[in-house]
Formats: sequence, structure tokens, C-alpha cells
Amino acid sequence: MNCTHPFIDLSGDKLREECGVFGVINAADAAAATALGLHALQHRGQEAAGITSYDGQEFYSRRGLGHVAENFSTPEAIGELPGFMAGGHVRYSTTGGSGLRNVQPLFADLASGGFAVAHNGNISNAQTLRNELVRHGAIFQSTSDTEVIIHLVATSRYPTMIDRLIDALRLVEGAYSLIVMTPEGMIGCRDPLGIRPLVMGKMGDAVAFASETVAFDVVGAEFVREVEPGELIRVDFDGKIESIHPFGKHQPRPCIFEHVYFSRPDSIFANRSVYAARKAIGEQLAIESPVDADLVVPVPDSGVPAAIGYAHQSGVPFELGIIRSHYVGRTFIQPSDGARHSGVKRKHNANRSLVAGKRIVLIDDSIVRGTTSMKIVEMMREAGASEVHFRVASPPTAHSCFYGVDTPERAKLLAARMEVEPMREFIKADSLAFVSIDGLYRAVGAKDRNAKCPQFCDACFTGDYPTSLTDLATSESKSAQLTFADHKAA
Repeated sequence: MNCTHPFIDLSGDKLREECGVFGVINAADAAAATALGLHALQHRGQEAAGITSYDGQEFYSRRGLGHVAENFSTPEAIGELPGFMAGGHVRYSTTGGSGLRNVQPLFADLASGGFAVAHNGNISNAQTLRNELVRHGAIFQSTSDTEVIIHLVATSRYPTMIDRLIDALRLVEGAYSLIVMTPEGMIGCRDPLGIRPLVMGKMGDAVAFASETVAFDVVGAEFVREVEPGELIRVDFDGKIESIHPFGKHQPRPCIFEHVYFSRPDSIFANRSVYAARKAIGEQLAIESPVDADLVVPVPDSGVPAAIGYAHQSGVPFELGIIRSHYVGRTFIQPSDGARHSGVKRKHNANRSLVAGKRIVLIDDSIVRGTTSMKIVEMMREAGASEVHFRVASPPTAHSCFYGVDTPERAKLLAARMEVEPMREFIKADSLAFVSIDGLYRAVGAKDRNAKCPQFCDACFTGDYPTSLTDLATSESKSAQLTFADHKAA
């Protein structure tokens, strides 16, 4: 029998990728393929979905709140999107907030023709650029940072569309993977550090771009290669493919959290199987932080590969001590804390007959606020576990992300406020340990972290941000000025 303790909703206490993108050109069923590709990327954004298509004459768009299946599962919906080029986007809002006007792809009629863009990432100087554009007469239709790119392209003085896009991106800071559609064809591009992922594939004569390789598996495309950091790949309607590197040479810094949590386990990221990387992280965790225990139990679903690796390395049996219901609606498509807490779903339950009387090692991918970890430990104890040890397949998340990941403000991150022992006391575990930053690097196939030249963006763990954070610095400066003014007035 299962424990009668209420199921626990894990979704409100996880880091979430903001977006996923998919695009295809020179395909007879471009919109249908895009819908399938987006469905495979649904985990990257569950609040809204949109597709824009082009038939050689006109652009067509359909956007909606909710999942891909809610908006693009019928022949009628796909029929609204004719053409042989299409691009799409799944979204979980951070910058710009929720609402239909922020659902991508964003589209505008420019002097040179239609321009549609789907963006994964976050522009860290978007507000600064926006303020300048508004001062010069720009009128924004959304609150999304992505719209800044459209205005920069529209106001560029370069003669060709590709040069206008390059000109615009030279002004942009932060992280972006873009799929751009124009009457000339499709462009896939990635920021100079490659923080956000983008891959290229082929379906016969068609060329596709996606946030993850798993989208190609679903649509029957062949994975060709990653779009390189700082690369723009232009594909025209004759099938010509052109690669451009306009931003010079930079040391790549792809987001290491793709390996930890964001990507689906059946994807390839940075030339390594995500599933294999997560198992290796679990093995490294067992080497660094062993414990005498009877069972290794994953926090489903994201903790499963690491738990398999931990069990393999430690020799402690792997068991499903927590059962997840896959038939309960997701709550994190609602971005506000109030909505999440008012609609807590019953999603995870202790397998009491398995864990009662046992010493348990719980494996999870991360600890964010810590509230869910505390509830999981409590659930294991109420199910009869004699000891509950918590092991985390990433270093402590002590810093906010400004590159397209939905993280709480730093004051709400448990690791920003506490060292490991107070964190252990907070979640009420018998022991708590995180994989080291060097161990994480080794597990994903790199050498120990070189502080002078890191191979990944790991700012959420180290605070080492690889780009300028102009908007944050401006905000902090204004806050400091207001505080000083208030102090003087007092």
C-alpha cells in the first residue's frame, strides 16, 4: 500500500528554462513538422505556444496560451498555417511577463518585408536598449525583450537583411538562440558565447533548427551539428546554406544546467548524451559523498538518471520510493506564486511499503528555495524511513540567472542565505551533500573547472557571469541612489 501522505507538487521549486524554439524551411508540411518539434520541446516552456509560417507571399501566425497540443493538434489549426517555411516557440514567461501579446514568434512588417523571430534566452541590456529606442520614437507592442531585436533591425541603416540583423545583435548583451524568418529564407543564430543551445538538422531537402536534438527524433530529421557560438546560418528557398561568423572568436560558455536538468535525457548537448552525463553526475556524487544506506531513491522524474548513477557507483540498490502521477495537470504553466500555491496538485507520493524502516538516499537535481526538499524529506519520514540522506546532482544554486532561466531573486535562493549545514537543518535531512563544481565538470566530460577560462556558463553556482549585466547594474544603481536619498531625508 502507499502512504496516505498528500502528494507533493515539485514544480514550483524548480529552475525552469524559459523557452524552446523549432523551425524548418523547404518542407511541404512545415507547420505540422514545427508543431511536432515543439511538442518534443514542451518541457522547455508550458505557458504558451506559437507558430508562424510563410508560403512565398504571406506570413501567417497562430499563437495561444497553454500547451502545444491545446493549440496545434487539429487539421484546422495547422490549416491556418500554409507554406513551406515555419518557425515556432514554446514559452514560460520571465522577462516581459505572461499574456498573449508576448507569445512568440513575434512578427513585424518592416520596410524590406515581413520579419518573424523566435527567441530562446534573455537580453541582459534589453531595458536599456528599449528606453533608448522609445526616446527615438519606437512604439512597442509587447513587453518581451525579444521585441528589442525587431526594432534594432528596423532602424539599422545597413542595406541587406542579414547585415541589419548582425548590426542589431552587435548591440545586444546576454544570451540568445534565434530562429528568424524573412521573405528571403530562414536564419538560425546563437549568441557569441553559445549560452543557449541551438542545433541544425535535415529532413530530406528541408533544413531544421531546434533547441534540442530530441525534436529531430520526433519529426524524423537527421541531426547534422550544433549551431556554433556566434554563428548565423542562412538558408534560402533554393536550399543554399551559408554560415557566417560576424562576432569574432570567443571562448564558448554553454549553460551547464542543460546537462543537469533543462534538456530531455534523450537529447545530445555539447556533443554528449544528456542521459549519460546525468548518470555520470550521480556516479561522481557517490564518489564524493557516500553514505551507508539501504536504498537510493530518485526524486522523479529529473533525479532518476543521477540516482541510477549513484546506485551503480555505490552498490546501494536503486528503487522507486516516490511514485509520480502522470495524470495530474501541471501547475507551473501558471507563473505567479499565488496561482501555484492556490492550485497545488497531488503529483508525488511515497511508496510506503518499500521505504518503511529503510535508510534512504534521496537524489534530486537541485535545491532552489528548499521548501519542496523539506516536504519530500518529511514525506519519507512519515512513510517510515529510518534515515533520510539528501544528495544533490549539482552544486548549491546560490545566484540568479539572467540568461533565460526562471530563477527566484537571489534572496529567495536557499544556498544564497545558508551554508550546507544550516540547509540540512532547514530541510530536516540526516545529511546533505552537493556534487562539487569540479566533479560536475568532470561528469559532463570536461576537465576540472578552470576559473580563468571556464568551459561552461555556471553563474548560478559560482556567480561568474560571462557577460555584462547592464540592466541589473542600472537597477542596482538606481536602488542605491533611492536608498541614499531616503537616508538623507531621514
